[in-house]
Amino acid sequence: MFFKKAPINYLSLIPVRAVKEFTETDGRITLLIPKFKHPFFQKFFIPKRKSPHFRIHLDELGSKVWQQIDGKQNVELICSKLPKSINSESPPNDQLENRVTNFLTELYKSRFITFDKKEKMN
Repeated sequence: MFFKKAPINYLSLIPVRAVKEFTETDGRITLLIPKFKHPFFQKFFIPKRKSPHFRIHLDELGSKVWQQIDGKQNVELICSKLPKSINSESPPNDQLENRVTNFLTELYKSRFITFDKKEKMN
């Protein structure tokens, strides 16, 4: 017998940060990704006076989404909070959800976040 997995509702997933180091400047987030994870490689393969991190700069929407990721809120709740926090003219709700889910998918593919599949308890 073959069992089909039920499709997962993307909006019910809970994003969790995998990148622990980031900076915030004027409301914009910069993710700091280590060039090497092992200290030996960091010591011998990164020239002196060079940063041991790659810097990933997020735009306004990406920064707002990153600030909302706390491991407790699902994607739907994050999307509902965004129109209130974006300074510019907010897009319609379905376009906003589409942009946020595409952004989170890219973060997931780059291993900057993971998803927790537990349903949020109210």
